[in-house]
Amino acid sequence: MPGCLFCNIVAKSTPAQIVFENDHVLAFKDIRPVAPVHALVIPRQHITGIHEATPADVEVLGRVLLAARDVAEQLGLAEGGYRLVVNQGKNAGQSVLHLHCHVLGGRPMAWPPG
Repeated sequence: MPGCLFCNIVAKSTPAQIVFENDHVLAFKDIRPVAPVHALVIPRQHITGIHEATPADVEVLGRVLLAARDVAEQLGLAEGGYRLVVNQGKNAGQSVLHLHCHVLGGRPMAWPPG
């Protein structure tokens, strides 16, 4: 989608520290990390958020979660544990309107989260 930061990262017209990619998803380090390890996993196709996803998106949604698991493994988080977060909308803290899953780890996580 024109003007979407994450679509520009997918197109490689905006630089990012890519840590994982395949035909369906792309993962990169967050530029404003909130944990020692903080990566974002995004679908290559533009989906504004989880609320806008449709039944036709079920496969890509699953691929995002499986890629998040693979990213956590690759970044050394699997043994100690990690958190996956998907924000929906402004009040939840979604700042880029392209579905993304945060992979957070490298320290103990408090509960409730916020």
